[in-house]
Amino acid sequence: MIRIVVADDHPVVRAGLVMMLDTQPDMQVIGEAADGLEAVERVTALAPDVVLMDLEMPGLDGPRAIERIHAARPDTRILVLTAYDTDERILQAVQAGARGYLLKGAPRDEIFQAVRVIHAGGSLLQPAIATKLLNRVGDLLRGEREETLTERELQVLELMAKGYRNKEIAKELFITERTVKFHANILFQKLDVDSRTEAVSQALQRGIIKL
Repeated sequence: MIRIVVADDHPVVRAGLVMMLDTQPDMQVIGEAADGLEAVERVTALAPDVVLMDLEMPGLDGPRAIERIHAARPDTRILVLTAYDTDERILQAVQAGARGYLLKGAPRDEIFQAVRVIHAGGSLLQPAIATKLLNRVGDLLRGEREETLTERELQVLELMAKGYRNKEIAKELFITERTVKFHANILFQKLDVDSRTEAVSQALQRGIIKL
């Protein structure tokens, strides 16, 4: 039997979820919560297997409640069921410890499947949510790569922006032309581009350099 706590600040939505989950022979709702703090208290006291949680709740919001639940009851799996699909909210929930993320309006069978999957130790994201999360993580990784530019790479990049050719960059920095090409290739990898023009354009757009 999968023991569940339902946390949602809307009484009608919460009641509907409870009724729906209780139709399943392998699921039992053992507690309800109307806000984030109450959700933490219920989970700490009842030790459910799964928490079905909204993100926007009064007092303690979803991501912070998830963090506290994850710290107090690491074995409890958290499934987010919310109307919010912004990249930032998805990332916050996953970073806090959520194992699944569904949007309200998901079919009943999809919710049941998600509960069973995360209870078994898996993770489940709707395709649209997974795409948003991957895009967001990709943006963050690109940002991290930008921050690792060395002083020499920045010098090469700034001279590229001024229109210097490799031979001119080598003369300006007192290095060989071969070394310039090496730095240029590393820059292209870090900025995820294929040419000098793209490298300069991306660097200007992202504020890495200024003309």
